[in-house]
Amino acid sequence: MKILVMHQVPYRKIDYQRAIDHGRHDVTYVGHPHRMADLPDGLRCTRLVLDPDEDLVAGVCARTSPADGFEKVLALSEFGIAEACSVRRHLGIDGPAPEQVELVRDKVRMKEALAGSGLRHPRFVREPSRCRPLPWTGRTVLKPRQGASSEDVTVHETARDALGAYWKLPDPGAFQLEEHIDGDILHADGLVQDGRLVDLAVSRYVNKPVEYAAGTPLGSHQEPHSPEQRAFAQRVVTALGIEEGSLHLEFFETADGERVFLEVANRVGGAAVVPLHEQHTGVHLPSHEIAVRLGLDRPATGRPSGRYHGWLAFPGHHLPEGTPAAITVPDSVRTHPCADRVHTLAPGRAAPAHVTYQEWEVPVFIEASHTDAGQLRRFLEECARTVTVDAGPQPAAERRVAA
Repeated sequence: MKILVMHQVPYRKIDYQRAIDHGRHDVTYVGHPHRMADLPDGLRCTRLVLDPDEDLVAGVCARTSPADGFEKVLALSEFGIAEACSVRRHLGIDGPAPEQVELVRDKVRMKEALAGSGLRHPRFVREPSRCRPLPWTGRTVLKPRQGASSEDVTVHETARDALGAYWKLPDPGAFQLEEHIDGDILHADGLVQDGRLVDLAVSRYVNKPVEYAAGTPLGSHQEPHSPEQRAFAQRVVTALGIEEGSLHLEFFETADGERVFLEVANRVGGAAVVPLHEQHTGVHLPSHEIAVRLGLDRPATGRPSGRYHGWLAFPGHHLPEGTPAAITVPDSVRTHPCADRVHTLAPGRAAPAHVTYQEWEVPVFIEASHTDAGQLRRFLEECARTVTVDAGPQPAAERRVAA
């Protein structure tokens, strides 16, 4: 099979070799230089490197043609699945329609598509009027219609405040307003094949994703999932017409136990979702997704750990850019029975200025597990309270400029 891979997710997150026999198949990777640089040196493949600032679709189309004989296009990034529709059309390859992909990318369209499904979601307004108030008055969320990692998401105490912020945006049409829902946020991760959930794990967040952008640590931990939660996830899959691939669904659970849809993505979750899902279930989600999308046999499932797994990331993007992080991790955290791995940035290294959950980029990243989900949660909450990440001393050159 001749396969074109739009390479956007760090290779170590996907590990294409686990699903694709590069000796048997003719594989071409295409992407921007920083991402192509992480392909293994000995990987048998063709490499098409775009210019650093080149448009993804235009660059791929300029370097490929229907005569190349590609049979499949793989795009596993949140920011590539829509673009892959254009590439497939250019190459004459069948695939999901842009309208279908929009349902798992556009936060307005996905909620509109749930109409009549019986699934509750936050009330929302896609295009507010300057002449009318919102149909609710309390706390309100302003968020991009397309985005990830809670970037540019803000929570306002009143609907009026949120409307004021909306009209001040340079491109308000790229944003939406929705009512704030009180409750825990959970994420369901799994695999869809022929429109049916064939694998699922449910995790509960420690702190809220929107708080991470402001500098609060964020994590999650797996817990036993109920038949009702699985049924909820399947109803979302069915209502949105998701036919295949990984599922990353976020939803609320309110104090009275009601489940409320938040948003969904047809790709693997970020942070440590992939390795911890594999430890808990034995399923390496990217490999199984690739097999399903290419029409190959799914890989063998490994042995589940018998434990619940979790992670906790401490951000550094809110620190002064270029300033090394001053990190304190108590011995009680490092030696705790739940702690599996504590990753910290090398001394003197600054965290990236952008929002990231990558364990090798954030100042502190903790992986933990326990046979009891409650014990695991208490440990992660203790870590969130006791581990500190502050701004360290400025580099000497910057101190001289400041002086």
